[in-house]
Amino acid sequence: MKVKRLPVDRGPAGWNAILPDAATYPQLSGATTADWLIVGAGFAGLAAARRLRQLRPDDRCILLEASRVAHGPSGRNSGFMIDLPHDIASEDYGGAVEKDRKQTRRSRAAIDFAQQAAQEFGLTAEAFDRCGKLNAAATDKGMVHNLDYAAHLTAMGEEHTQLDAAAMKDLTGIDYYRSGVFTPGAAMIQPALFVRGVAEGVVKAGVELFERSPVIALERAGSDWRAETPGGSVTAPKVILAVNGHAESFGFFGRRLMHVFTYASMTRALGDDEVRTLGGAPVWGCLPADPMGTTVRRITGTGGARLVVRNRFTYDPSMEISEGRIAAVARDHDRAFSARFPMLAGVPMEFRWGGRLCLARNGAPAFGEVEPGLYTACCQNGLGSSKGTLAGMLAAEKAAGERTDLLAEMEQEPAPVRLPPEPIAWIGANAVIRWNERKAGREL
Repeated sequence: MKVKRLPVDRGPAGWNAILPDAATYPQLSGATTADWLIVGAGFAGLAAARRLRQLRPDDRCILLEASRVAHGPSGRNSGFMIDLPHDIASEDYGGAVEKDRKQTRRSRAAIDFAQQAAQEFGLTAEAFDRCGKLNAAATDKGMVHNLDYAAHLTAMGEEHTQLDAAAMKDLTGIDYYRSGVFTPGAAMIQPALFVRGVAEGVVKAGVELFERSPVIALERAGSDWRAETPGGSVTAPKVILAVNGHAESFGFFGRRLMHVFTYASMTRALGDDEVRTLGGAPVWGCLPADPMGTTVRRITGTGGARLVVRNRFTYDPSMEISEGRIAAVARDHDRAFSARFPMLAGVPMEFRWGGRLCLARNGAPAFGEVEPGLYTACCQNGLGSSKGTLAGMLAAEKAAGERTDLLAEMEQEPAPVRLPPEPIAWIGANAVIRWNERKAGREL
């Protein structure tokens, strides 16, 4: 398998840029062997590495990262580790009750696993905080979405609290939102800080991590697999591909994965006067009641007090976007920011970036043993932090021969279905996205 393309991540991810310089890991050099090889040091790859250390502590495990830890999609995540149904293709995130109950159980197991990692590796609450999440509505339509979502949660037997406009203003300091639905089970993370911390933790536990070591070829070597990088190679009997949509570049799930980008902007650090003018809580995050709306986070900690907005989606099967695309989307970010924070007019965005998602038309994961000894933990369907963690830990269990109820459930999930041919898929997907974004109105 010759890997003919590598994904390109445009724009400096603000989450990573506001942190002190990260620990550096060597590039792979020369030929070596291992018991396990994991490709990709994002949420899935790190979860797989940690789970393998638990299951096979004496085995040699190598983890290859194409760029640097937290520079890829995991460090560009919005930072919501969501437990409850969150289908971004749905009107109100929900689906069938029993299906959503199963997904919630799996997501909570993943968040539990991440929480245990945070505790084990001494991460701060800034990196991982299981504080719940909030769906915020700015329009009549958004309020209907929230009411529908709350009714769905009631049918599932899930705890939730509805907030009125006054409560939303107390929290956020702004009067843009008319209602909210709070659910307590999710975690909020500073994605780059979390991923960096887990990477350092698994390395201390014995995993060997190599950065700037993209796999450019993967082939059979007898009963083993041999992965080639520009500087060396790793031969191992078992390999876990934790590369999300990039799995297609290795020859798997062809024409079954939708490569989607979303975009974010982060302000410069706010001054003391600006913080007082804004008011509200020092840390909060709001997901939009409409899945096509704007996600907003306020952070306080390393790098100062800042605001982050995330909106817009594009379907890009090349897995690459231009700097011009980010500049064009920036106008929508500035509009969304100005509408919500008129008291901060003139506060500029310091960082803007794009981040890759991988979706399947039927919402299925790209998970399992695709060839003997070769496993995939891919296609997180817009929930990279929770579903990526789940896929990584379960792929490690499957490869190690462990049998668990969660793994059995995951194995019963359907495979991603085929996409229409190009350019029909490109035209259709982007047309649907644009139409849904227009319908979102002030939620966007």
